[in-house]
Amino acid sequence: MDQHLPAPRAVTVVQLPDGTFTYADAHHLPAPQQAPQQIVQHIHQAPPDRTVQRIALGSGIGAGAVAAGVYFGPLLVGVLTAIAANLALLAFLAVAMVWGVTTLVKSTGGTGSKAAPKSLRRR
Repeated sequence: MDQHLPAPRAVTVVQLPDGTFTYADAHHLPAPQQAPQQIVQHIHQAPPDRTVQRIALGSGIGAGAVAAGVYFGPLLVGVLTAIAANLALLAFLAVAMVWGVTTLVKSTGGTGSKAAPKSLRRR
């Protein structure tokens, strides 16, 4: 029944130089030329800020994830640095306050001792 049909042709979708797409017969297309691949011997040869992007592109994550990494990476570093600076300031204030309180308690004679009222009356 199907013997009177022609043999199927291999048809490929091709993008023309003006940006439009068309169907073309695979036999009439020029042989595809592959661009030479750039081989990075060691991932550590890449600049430090691009290592994650190279790994992401190599694993096929996509350009959106790489763009997000490029944008949010330094932003995240800045936010974490600001948080660390705030925590360091709070720790310094806590140490200064504890030192002040202990110095005050020692100078007044300690807790629960009768020397505190005497030392306060002398002044």
